[in-house]
Amino acid sequence: RELLLEYILIILGTALLSGFFTFWMRQTIINVSRYIEYDLKNEVFDHYQYLNLDFYKRNRTGDLMNRISEDINQVRMYAGPAIMYGMNALTLFVCLIPLMFIKAPTLAFYTIAPFPILSFLIYKISKIIHKRSTRVQVFLSKLSTFTQESFSGVAVIKAYGLEPRIHAEVRTLSIEGKDKSVDLAKVDAWFFPLMILLIGVSNIFVIYIGGKQYMNGEITSVGVIAEFILYVNMLTWPVAIVGWLTSMVQRAEASQKRINEFLQVQPSIKNEVEKETPVQGKIEFRDVTFTYEDTNITAIDKLSFTINKGETVAILGKTGSGKSTILDLIARLYDVTSGEILIDDVPIKEFNLYSLRSAIGAVPQDAFLFSDTIANNIKFGKEDATDAEVVEVAKKAVVHENIMGFSQQYGTILGERGITLSGGQKQRVSIARALLKDPNIYLFDDCLSAVDTETEEVILSNLKQASQNKTTLIVSHRVSSAKNADKVLVLENGKLIQQGTHESLNNSDGYYKELYLNQLSEKEN
Repeated sequence: RELLLEYILIILGTALLSGFFTFWMRQTIINVSRYIEYDLKNEVFDHYQYLNLDFYKRNRTGDLMNRISEDINQVRMYAGPAIMYGMNALTLFVCLIPLMFIKAPTLAFYTIAPFPILSFLIYKISKIIHKRSTRVQVFLSKLSTFTQESFSGVAVIKAYGLEPRIHAEVRTLSIEGKDKSVDLAKVDAWFFPLMILLIGVSNIFVIYIGGKQYMNGEITSVGVIAEFILYVNMLTWPVAIVGWLTSMVQRAEASQKRINEFLQVQPSIKNEVEKETPVQGKIEFRDVTFTYEDTNITAIDKLSFTINKGETVAILGKTGSGKSTILDLIARLYDVTSGEILIDDVPIKEFNLYSLRSAIGAVPQDAFLFSDTIANNIKFGKEDATDAEVVEVAKKAVVHENIMGFSQQYGTILGERGITLSGGQKQRVSIARALLKDPNIYLFDDCLSAVDTETEEVILSNLKQASQNKTTLIVSHRVSSAKNADKVLVLENGKLIQQGTHESLNNSDGYYKELYLNQLSEKEN
């Protein structure tokens, strides 16, 4: 009875100790895997922020999102559960295999004989899993992209009545995804049956070889055979987990490879000047040529002009003449192909990149607003602005009355990309955001295209007052935006074809006068 009690206490103590160490290991490894996930997501996102604009034009949003979510999750599963269960399996192997050889070496040898065969099969199957896992991850990026674009463009889809077509494309993608996943599952499905087969063969060896050894007197007790059957069944979990671990490692390897593809992309435009460099506002283009690498289209061709500090310059021209590209080059979203841009008589590359962009208030052609309150969208360039300052710039952008018409006024939450507002309202909120920043250089890229002419005149008048002593560039298709400008640049096919004031250009034949007469006629009609 005392011996039985002693064994019970030993078993209970061992179980408690095992439970404690298992809990400690799970807590440690799972927590570490979450920290790895946290660090990796931050690293990837930070890297995304420093990549150039052309990177985002080459890659789809859904693919970028999938790599920072699904792919990183696969890496976390490897760094957490996969390592944890792998350590469990390894511990059991290390403890049981030597014990088996101590008890009965010959029987132990035959018991583990199927293991090398299993290792070879796992190696072959793992190579197939790696290829098919990569295909699945690539497909998930494709599906994320399609889903994101469908949700973003839902208004266009509904307007054209294309719901059935989109639904059909989703079904096609779903079938493609199902086929790829099933192909992967077919290979994965081989693992568990192989484990069961291995255990069955090992048990047969134990009974057959152990029985012969018992009859020959090599084993003194039948209990040794029962003990080995117990060992084999205890090894079932470690052996079975090998398949899952192999699949997980292959998935994580495929995902890490996809993550590294983007992490290895280096931005061509880097902030190489650490010291902050103040920007006054003089801008000069010297024989500048710029060609888009992805399309090989030359947007700017040997362009030269000078804008003095505090001048307001209007840039007009046909679609595709290079107007918006000029603004992108000034903000150094791209670097010139040839020639040189100078800011305050200093080459633009010698400026601290953050100082340069901090001195610019840009309003893009496609006004982008975040899913936040109207007030926070206006404060985006100046987070410490007061409510009074926000209201003041909203009035200058002639959007204050519209905002006050909402039930939550400046606290109104906008939908994705500002879908709550009309096109003109989005443009005016973007203008208010730039005005609140109060930079030394304003870049307005056709930002009044969705505004009626009367409102445009009021906004332009307010901008003229707000931008006194500020360098202002206004890209537009309307001559009305150029009337009060100090200088007008007219572009065609990336070249400067006319330059002067509104009056001087209107007194000479050319594109500007023709455009002015056409728009004047349309207004009168």
